[in-house]
Amino acid sequence: MSTPMKPRSGPGRPGGPGGGPRRRYVRKKFCRFCAEKDLRIDYKNVYLLKHFISERGKIVPRRISGTCATHQRKLTVEIKKARIVALVPFTATQVR
Repeated sequence: MSTPMKPRSGPGRPGGPGGGPRRRYVRKKFCRFCAEKDLRIDYKNVYLLKHFISERGKIVPRRISGTCATHQRKLTVEIKKARIVALVPFTATQVR
């Protein structure tokens, strides 16, 4: 006969003795393109696309940027177009 297990709490676990990382309030992310209807995604608008590219040159995922799925797909296509036309670099240049 087994006894039911109690939920563990201890060091490194939230709510246990010794404490742990407490969850902070995170503001709800929203899609900039859904909020501002007149904002258009275009490969020639490099200043807008720079916000969605990391310093390494990668496209920022939607869980971080907060864009909706449809606008994230459009953003990806336009960033790739801008890369081909050489408006946006494929990768960041490494400076030593």
